[in-house]
Amino acid sequence: MHSCPGLDSKARALMHRMLGRLPEAWQVDHEDIGNEHGKVRIQPCNACVSSSMALCVWPCNCYGPGSENQPDLMWNVDLYGRLARSDAWAFIGPVCRYAPTTNFKLMFDRLVCMNGGNPRPDLIDKKNTLKAQALERSALWTELSKNHLSGRTAAFFCYGDGGANEEDERGVPKMLEHREWFDPENHPFRNTEDGERLAYQSLVWQCRYSDIEVPDRLWKHTTFGAGRPFADDQAAEMVEETQSIAVFDQWVADFIAHVRDKGPMPDIVAAERGAQTTTNKDKPTSG
Repeated sequence: MHSCPGLDSKARALMHRMLGRLPEAWQVDHEDIGNEHGKVRIQPCNACVSSSMALCVWPCNCYGPGSENQPDLMWNVDLYGRLARSDAWAFIGPVCRYAPTTNFKLMFDRLVCMNGGNPRPDLIDKKNTLKAQALERSALWTELSKNHLSGRTAAFFCYGDGGANEEDERGVPKMLEHREWFDPENHPFRNTEDGERLAYQSLVWQCRYSDIEVPDRLWKHTTFGAGRPFADDQAAEMVEETQSIAVFDQWVADFIAHVRDKGPMPDIVAAERGAQTTTNKDKPTSG
C-alpha cells in the first residue's frame, strides 16, 4: 500500500480477531471507520444543540446519504440504522495523543442526537431555528425528546504504546529541550488506577449519559509495542505480545458472556425504522 497509513491497523486486526470468536448463532455486523485513501469521511457535528435541543434531529439531518457536496460515511454506510438494530456495540481503537482517535470523536459527536434529539424534523421545517426553540419550550417537547438508543450495551477496548521508544526511564520525551515543562508525575493517565483507558472516558460517559450501558469490565485497555520503534509495532508484532493479547481475548469473552446473559433488545424493528434518514431520501447509499 502506498498511501497513509500504509499498513493494516492493529484495530482492524483486533476487530477480525474478535469476529472469529463471537458465537456463530449471532448476527454480527462490523465496520472499519479508519481512514483510507479516497474513502468518504465522517462529517463533523454542526453543534445544533447550542441553538436548541430540538434543532438537533434524530437521526442527524445535517447530512444525508449519497451527497455529492458533503459526502458522509455515517450515512453512506447507514451507521445510524445499524446501531439502532443492534443489541450491543463493541468499539476498538488506539489511544491517540491522550485521546480517542479523530474518527471515533467525529462519530460520537454525530451521535449526540441519540440523547434527546428531535425525531420530528417536520415540526421545525427541517432546520428552522426559531421553530426549534419554540418546540423545545412547548409541552410537546417532553413527549418527543428521549434517549433513542436506550438500553443497549457498549464495550470499549483501547490500546496504547506506553510512549514507544520516545521516552526515557522517567517517562519524559527524549527530544524535549525544556524538560521542566513536562512533569511525568502529573501525567493524566499513568499514575492512576484506571490508567490509559481514561483516554476513552468521554465516549464511555457519553454512552452512559444516553442511557446506554457500559459495564466497567467491558471498558479495557492494554499496551502494545512499549519501548519499540513505531516501525516495529505493527499488527504482526502485536499478536506476539501474549500478555496484552490475553487482555483483549478476555474482554471479548466478557462481552460475549454479558450480551448472552442480558438477552436481545425489544422493539428493534421500531428503533431501526426511527433511525432512517429524512435527508436525500432519493439518493442511493454507497460504501
